Amino acid sequence: MAYHVINMEQPAEWDACIQEAVNYDFYHTWHYHALEKNGEPLLFVYTEGEVFIALPLLKREINNSGLFDLTSVYGYSGPVSNRKFIDINDQLLENFKQSFLSFMKTSRFISLFSRLNPFIDQKVLIEKIGGLSGNGKTVYMDLSIPIEEQRAGYEKRLGRQIRQLRKMPYQIKEASSATEISLFTAMYNENMLRLGASQRYFFDETYFTNLLNSKAKECRLIVIYDGTEMICGAVIMCAGNVIRNHLSATANSHIQHSPSKLLTDEISVIGRQLGKRYFHLGGGLEGKEDSLFKFKFSFSTLLLEDSTWRFVSDPLVYNDLVKERNDQSNLNYFPLYRVPAVAV
Repeated sequence: MAYHVINMEQPAEWDACIQEAVNYDFYHTWHYHALEKNGEPLLFVYTEGEVFIALPLLKREINNSGLFDLTSVYGYSGPVSNRKFIDINDQLLENFKQSFLSFMKTSRFISLFSRLNPFIDQKVLIEKIGGLSGNGKTVYMDLSIPIEEQRAGYEKRLGRQIRQLRKMPYQIKEASSATEISLFTAMYNENMLRLGASQRYFFDETYFTNLLNSKAKECRLIVIYDGTEMICGAVIMCAGNVIRNHLSATANSHIQHSPSKLLTDEISVIGRQLGKRYFHLGGGLEGKEDSLFKFKFSFSTLLLEDSTWRFVSDPLVYNDLVKERNDQSNLNYFPLYRVPAVAV
């Protein structure tokens, strides 16, 4: 039993490992991590016999201190394995835990934050190590049922609105040209400005171009036109038996018409065409049952537990870093020594 670390200079090794997993997401791939600018991507791989457990993470330095912490990419990540976690014996899980703790200690990693994937049974492993934290609920659709049954489950007013939107002379298409990516980028960032989103939700044209350039076509840009004007769009992700709306936007000129409702319904159709079992709509901002959550819930009442992994490997050093930060503005933030400064 041993562990090794795969870095970004080893794309073939990274993806070969991920693709051997029983269940994985696009968020686990080398391609998605190659877009990351908020840390140094690494893939921790523990191997024992024929079983492996792999965990993609981002390494970050803490205030030029010589200390580091670990976080995950934007999206649903967490550990994967070539066995279902529930089928891995308790001793191997314990061995993974000890190896991972040794890795954190040796590499001076003080804490770890990772968003977990609700379609992978990761809790079995995380509960062994500690730090599992609830993050509200997340919404999904079951695409295995007849589409008529799916649409009958929509909130009544929503169903009527979508039927009206389908009567509009809109064109729905997959976009791939540089011009269309540029139009979508501008619309997306305009959307984020209108919503007052934090900086981490803004992305440039290069990001979207590279995201859509994955060889296996896991990501696609689906847009809606009203004549020659792009009025709505979404980057969708496909991996395993799940399709999801990764990032989406509506033009200011058409917000009152809510074309995003039509686009969401259309993504469910695309998911069926691609043979996916689930359409993951996600949850509210920071796990809250806010207006975003209610929008998604109007499409489906099927819910999954959303969870994060918040682990402190060295409590003494962690507490010293928190005291040094001396900020009590958001006690739910993790790690607390990275809580964003409040604008005055």
